[in-house]
Parts: sequence; C-alpha cells; structure tokens
Amino acid sequence: MKKIAIVSLGYFWTPVESGPTRFFDITKAFCNAGYEVEVITTDFQHFEKKPRNIEKIRSQNYPFKITFIPTPEYKKNVDIKRVVSNIFAAKNVGKYLNEHIKEYSAVYCSIPANNVASKVSEICKRNSVPCVIDIEDLWPEAMSMVIKNKFISKILFHSFYRDAENAYKNADGIIGTSEDYTDRAFKNQKLNIPKDTVYVGCNLDDFDNGVKTFSSEIDKPNGEFWVTYAGSISTSYDIKTLISAVNELNKKGETDIKLQLLGTGSTKAELEMWVKDENMENVRFWGFTPYPKMAAVLSKSDVVVNSFVKGAPQSIVNKVGDYLASGKPMINTLENPVFCNLVSRYKVGVNIEPENVEILERTILKIKNDSAQRIEYGTNARRLAETEFDRKTSYLRIVEMIKKAEEKNSTGNDR
Repeated sequence: MKKIAIVSLGYFWTPVESGPTRFFDITKAFCNAGYEVEVITTDFQHFEKKPRNIEKIRSQNYPFKITFIPTPEYKKNVDIKRVVSNIFAAKNVGKYLNEHIKEYSAVYCSIPANNVASKVSEICKRNSVPCVIDIEDLWPEAMSMVIKNKFISKILFHSFYRDAENAYKNADGIIGTSEDYTDRAFKNQKLNIPKDTVYVGCNLDDFDNGVKTFSSEIDKPNGEFWVTYAGSISTSYDIKTLISAVNELNKKGETDIKLQLLGTGSTKAELEMWVKDENMENVRFWGFTPYPKMAAVLSKSDVVVNSFVKGAPQSIVNKVGDYLASGKPMINTLENPVFCNLVSRYKVGVNIEPENVEILERTILKIKNDSAQRIEYGTNARRLAETEFDRKTSYLRIVEMIKKAEEKNSTGNDR
C-alpha cells in the first residue's frame, strides 16, 4: 500500500473541532483510493486560535495517522506573531519530514504558509519524492488589505514571494482552488508540470444531512425574507454595508427583511455593539454555527450574500460551495473577475459594486420582488453545486494527479 503525506498546518481540522474542512475531505479521498495516509498538521488550531484537543481528536480513530507539529500560538490572521509562528512551524516540519521522507510515495502540501511549502518542496525534490502543491490562498496578496504601508510590506513580504516561487519551482503538480490561484504558480516561471483547478466546494451529502436534521429547529416566521451571510466576520468582508442596507430597507417599510449573520471573527464584537447602539432589531448574529445547522439556516434563507470590501484579493472562497448547495440566489460584491464570471455564466445570482449601500438595497429588493428570478437563480446554483462543487467527485481529480506524479517518478522521467 502506498503512503502519502498530506502537509497542511493552517487548513486541516476535524469534524470534532469546527466541522468538516476541505483537507479533511481530501484526506478521506486518498483513504478511499487505497492509500495509507499521514496528515502532518499543527498542534495549534488556526480557525479558533487555540491549542488543539489532541486527545479528543485521536479518540475518533480516524482511518489515517495525524502528526501534530509543535507551533507557537498567535491571536490574529495578520500579525507578526503568526509570521514568527510559521517560521518555527517550517523548521519543525522540515525536521520531521527529513526523518520520514523515505516512507512516502508522494507528498501533498498546502500553500500558505509559503515558507512551509517551500521547505517541504525542497525536501521532496532532494529525495526524489513527488510533491503536489495545493494553492489554498495567495500570500502576501491577501495580507495587503491589513498592512498598507508599502515600506513595511516590502520588507515583510519579500520572503513570502521568494518562498512561493521556490515551492512552485520544486512542485510536480499544481492544484488551485480557483483558476487565478492555479495560474499564479505559472506567472513568473515556465513550468512543465500538470495543473488543475478543483474548487473548495462542499460535501453535498453532509450539507443535505444537516438540512434534514436541523431544518425543523430553525424558526423562521411566515412572511420573513431572510438575507444571509455565512463565514468570517473580519476585515476583508464587508458586513457593515450589508447591515446598513438591510437597516435602510427596514426604515423604508420593508420590515419583513431580516439579516442573518453566521460566523465569527475580528470585527464581530464591534459590529454587534453598533447594531445594539442603533437598535437594529432585524439583524441577528448567530456566532459560530456548527456546519449542519449552518446548512439548515442557508436552506431556509431567501438570498445569500458573498460580501467583500473593495479590492479584496480572494477568489472562489470556501463559503461559495455551501451557498450554491443551498439552492438560493446569490448577491456577490467580490470584484475578482474569475468569480464574477462564474456567477454570470451559470446565472446563479447578481454581481454588484462593493461598499455601495444603495445598490445593495435595490438588489435585495429586486430579488425579493421577483420570485421567478429567485427560483431560476436558486435552481442554477444547486445544479452548479452538484456538477462542479461536490467534493466526493471533484476531489478524485486530486488523487489522479498524485497517481500520475507517482507513475512519472517511478519511470525516472524528469519534468
């Protein structure tokens, strides 16, 4: 039986922590394909910013090994302490991988963190072990929303660019979570390696089971029109404009429009205080919501909103698969052309200008008053989820890339 290492420090967590994640499902895909799998991850939970309950995780007896790499804690997504943490993490991963690299037929590694992916790819190349790099996010592009001082950014981010290019140079294959992420690996280098775009997506069976299990617990009074956002409540996500738009509509007599905000993050407390101070009674913060219950809330909503600030660097983000699975129309304010094209091409919703309260108001109202359009968008959304965003089928392409990399390596062919 071939053994594969899946290296993902910031993006792997288990259902007993914060619900199912992309890398957990990727791991299951390799197990189902007959691989012996070892996940190399951190002992610090990035999503919740706290040490992991390793004993609880191991008690689940998952059909794969999990190795927890010691990693210093940090409190914010963009913070010097996170940079320091990643430096130590890369060092510790490198030490472990150097000791065990001969055990693996291939390595699948997420980027970011850039320095971790760089270190892993170097070790793989040195030992002739195929390495496929999975581009989950773009660093430092995503950090530019917070650190705007160009001088500081140039100093801090030089190593990020260097490490990313090194990881791509050493890779035997590239998987991106959107077309522009995939293409980033080839932007500055002529690489003769396979590539594929596999959307983050969602596990439709898990989503539908959540709806079935929790739908009866979600109290939605007759006549209410739910506008829903699910995901991180932090700097890249324009929740303030969304709140303002619903509040203005309420003031204009559209009191049946209710805003549902599912998730947590760095700006949540500030926004909650603002809503409380202004007596915005039609805004509900659900906080962190377990995945099955979140699915049920989305299924009871009338429209979902992919709400981003101007200039946000994200592309096809995690929540998109769940939004599409809900079968509801989407309002999108993310300017990324790849995602805007997906929304318009498949007719799953409407792309609008970010940070514009009036346009968002009009768009919500237009969708509310056009039931035929809502049904068309929603039907198209669910169909797209089933064909392109269902992990149980789309993640098989990741397994196939690894298999081809192993076959190529066994014949001694160079890239």
